[in-house]
Amino acid sequence: MSEKEEEPSAGFPRAGAVTVSDVQELIRRKEEIEAQIKANYDLLESQKDIGMNQPLVDCEGYPRSDVDLYQVRTARHNIVCLQNDHKAVMKQVEDALHQLHARDKEKQARDMAEAHEEAVSCNLGQSEALAPPQAFAKVNSISPGSPASLAGLQVDDEIVEFGSVNTQNFQSLQNISNVVQHSEGKPLNVTVTRRGEKHQLRLVPMRWAGKGLLGCNIIPLQR
Repeated sequence: MSEKEEEPSAGFPRAGAVTVSDVQELIRRKEEIEAQIKANYDLLESQKDIGMNQPLVDCEGYPRSDVDLYQVRTARHNIVCLQNDHKAVMKQVEDALHQLHARDKEKQARDMAEAHEEAVSCNLGQSEALAPPQAFAKVNSISPGSPASLAGLQVDDEIVEFGSVNTQNFQSLQNISNVVQHSEGKPLNVTVTRRGEKHQLRLVPMRWAGKGLLGCNIIPLQR
């Protein structure tokens, strides 16, 4: 990183104070660093495609006259520093996502405890109480470190509710895709059944180091 670049750790929120906006800002900074790295590699390519390791002296040991040595040395130095910055920012993104979802899970646990108390106090008919929720889709893969993984989704979870989508209104996976696209950075309530038990999760669709906003693959269930 050149002298004019900001330290990647500057302004990083303290533990417990992370917000979705903080995560989005870190991702924006990551993308800026990636653009700067590319610009420096483009400069090296313009200098006879000299790259990071080709010698800067000729076969007789004299400085090469066919490239701008100052620009090459500066670009190489910037790339090394920027790559270190990129690694640091990626670690901050991971830590921030963990903090964000840990806080959401605490709230989720409180909400589930309150819901349980309400359910116990209600005089539900036995048949209604024992009726299993109907799932309409299934999770068949999850990327480590993704928003879906950090929210607690697991492979083979059967989805009963995904935001506003449920068994009654589900028509195709496009329904889920629409909800995700319109909920970037906003928590979604997701209800799944796992080995016969019902679980309520809080999922925040957002950009991360991988593809998409969730980092998981969902397939419809054939009933």
